[in-house]
Amino acid sequence: MPEKPSRNEDEYFAKRDAELLRQQREVAQKAQAEAERKSHYMKCPKCGYDLITGDWHGIQIDQCTHCHGLWFDAGEAESLLKAEEGVLGRVFRSVMKGVAGARPSRS
Repeated sequence: MPEKPSRNEDEYFAKRDAELLRQQREVAQKAQAEAERKSHYMKCPKCGYDLITGDWHGIQIDQCTHCHGLWFDAGEAESLLKAEEGVLGRVFRSVMKGVAGARPSRS
């Protein structure tokens, strides 16, 4: 006749099962977060199409293949302002000044 498991055994297996479930959930959440990140990597924030990377004065600039928008990573626009002189530099500075002081539009 099989013995009834003791209370300690039941508790041990319940804790072990709970820990295994916690670990499986953690792995699944990490995989889901990674898949979500990959689905947005190098995609245009405006229209969602692919971005291509170009080099301009040693600065990597991302451009959308659909809407042709230009996207800068943190610090790249400022680096470009330091490197660019002349008319284009002045225009770019004006645009950056306007963007920095822009307020969200109301739809």
